[in-house]
Amino acid sequence: MMMMGPNGMTMRATATRFDAVVRLLQNQLGRTIVDKTGLEGLFDFELTFSSEGLGSPFGRGLPLPPPLPGGPAGPTPAATTSADSAPSLLTAIQELGLKLESARGPVEVLVIDSVEKPTDN
Repeated sequence: MMMMGPNGMTMRATATRFDAVVRLLQNQLGRTIVDKTGLEGLFDFELTFSSEGLGSPFGRGLPLPPPLPGGPAGPTPAATTSADSAPSLLTAIQELGLKLESARGPVEVLVIDSVEKPTDN
């Protein structure tokens, strides 16, 4: 679950498989992440990090989603820039004992050569 707060963004997970954590990180960073940890099982964690410079819509200055019913209103977009007191996402990940390394390697891609409208039957 992702939440926006006065100190940045918080990613909270309870009994979550690590591949789901990797998908959340990919969404925030806007980059492909290859899991080489070999971690299995379920994990509980909470990461609070700055939204500045992320690859997700929150990091590109797009409007924030409306607050959840009954939840806090959250900060205005201006309050989520350099005023964040939270560490960067990469620093927060390191505090969990994990490390992201930039590397080149093969990734799966889907290439669509052409598209045609279906014919009427």
